[in-house]
Amino acid sequence: MTGQQTGLVAAACAWRDADPDPETRAELDQLIASGDDAALAGRFEGALAFGTAGIRAAMGAGPMRLNRLSAARVAAGLARYAAADPAAAAAGFVVGYDGRANSRVFATGAARILSRAGVRVWLLPRALPTPVLAFSVRQLHAAYGLMVTASHNPREDNGIKVYVADGGQLVPPDDEHIAAVIDAVDPLRLPAGWADGPFEFTPADDAVSAYVSAVAAGGRRPPGTPELKVVHTALHGVGDTTLRSVLAAAGWPDPVPVAAQREPDPAFPTVPYPNPEAPGVLDLARAAAEAAGADLVLANDPDADRLAVMVPAADGWRALTGDELGALLGDAVLTRLTSGSAPGNPVVATTVVSSSLLRRLAQAAGVRCVTTLTGFKWIARAGGDAGPLRYGYEQALGYAVRPDLVADKDGISAALLVLGVAAEQARQGRTLAGRLDDLALAHGLHVTRERSLRADGPAALAQLADAVERVRKQPPRLLAGQPVTVTDLRDGAAGVVDLAGGTAERDPGRPVPPADVLIWHAGSDARVMIRPSGTEPVIKLYAEVVKQVGSRSELAAARATAAAHAAELLAAAAAVLEPGGA
Repeated sequence: MTGQQTGLVAAACAWRDADPDPETRAELDQLIASGDDAALAGRFEGALAFGTAGIRAAMGAGPMRLNRLSAARVAAGLARYAAADPAAAAAGFVVGYDGRANSRVFATGAARILSRAGVRVWLLPRALPTPVLAFSVRQLHAAYGLMVTASHNPREDNGIKVYVADGGQLVPPDDEHIAAVIDAVDPLRLPAGWADGPFEFTPADDAVSAYVSAVAAGGRRPPGTPELKVVHTALHGVGDTTLRSVLAAAGWPDPVPVAAQREPDPAFPTVPYPNPEAPGVLDLARAAAEAAGADLVLANDPDADRLAVMVPAADGWRALTGDELGALLGDAVLTRLTSGSAPGNPVVATTVVSSSLLRRLAQAAGVRCVTTLTGFKWIARAGGDAGPLRYGYEQALGYAVRPDLVADKDGISAALLVLGVAAEQARQGRTLAGRLDDLALAHGLHVTRERSLRADGPAALAQLADAVERVRKQPPRLLAGQPVTVTDLRDGAAGVVDLAGGTAERDPGRPVPPADVLIWHAGSDARVMIRPSGTEPVIKLYAEVVKQVGSRSELAAARATAAAHAAELLAAAAAVLEPGGA
């Protein structure tokens, strides 16, 4: 046995002896007995890194997986960080969890560690949507929130997400400071008794009912509004009960459930991957809608912070893209702002990889629109001193329609607004698809598509990073036959970025760090955004094509042409990123 092998086995044995979970202890026993050095190295060479907003990983044994011991290490670091500030320790953490495997166990363990370190703990009463946790941080005037969730990740994953006092996700440099404290924690030397026994906490039950009441108050069903038949799927997550409570409080009828996906189930037995964007995931919802003769399908991801929508089409049901739904919701919010009083110079926001249509809508309404880096940690803070944020979205099905309540994406309040918009369109004898057509005719047809490039093997991340650096230095002169101009967000765009013009829009006092994002403008009506993942061997490509359309009769053909052009741009960009492609 080599020194490395001896070291790995010794590390595995020490971790096993400290781990209170019999399942992961048994997993380590099997790995040790197998003599599989590569498997042991994959678990023990390094530790999970705490990044912006928190940590997310596959569950399993060892420091490179999420388990009771690695989760406790994160909690112990958070406890040390909070306890160093008496005011923060007194304001405390709100702790919540979703319905994934081990979520309740990880949340209870974190709450126990925080409480025993002298940090006040508010504990949500059951598995609940992430937006309820984000709301509760503000509602209870807590210093932090801790949510155990992996959102729409694969069933094997779980995570710990951290919020701060404004109800939003962590942003730099706080995430770096917290990460440093967590890195200093030795998971094999946690406080005695950390894994079991009672602890002090304050129930946060009232915050749940406060969330339901507050969200419902913003979307009450007007008298005489048509009763739409709505199908809802929670995708085996925690959204069903909360959504129904909100709809009932707002005066809307109960949706028809997708029964097989209604209750939380960490095995996600009916879907290969619990992301409503993934192919086939909404098939059961489509079948339920067809059987019920429904008007609308609403789908939440497992922690209900995202929303997908399906609408009837000539050839069956179709899912709206995240950008299409983002435009519909933005249009609704902007209409309300311009039809009533909107004090304080309201702001709407979207991201560098989302459609530019929201900016066109905002310009027409005379409302400021800012474009942030990807992620709701940026979107939720896009207003700032310039004016209150009234709406924000990103194309990955995330929508903040009530940022005054939840400084994060919220699939429950977004579902309520979609239902209101659909009912209002129905009252006029119209549909959501028809409203999208109206927006295309008035502001240009905006078609967006996405593609991911994935590499395999231990050197995959480095290979993809090298590809991006290569095209950064030598961008293509033509893309799908169109001349290319480049916006590089790593080059000191100290503020939000106006993608409509490809120039930096300064936001004084609220700088956004440079980002590893390239934008290739192909001619005057199309662009491709290139964004390496940074945490997995993936480069994400996003394309947008904008076309002016003269009449409703031309829309179908124009959409097909624009979609084909977007696909061509993505294929061309992918080819350039291949070795030797530029």
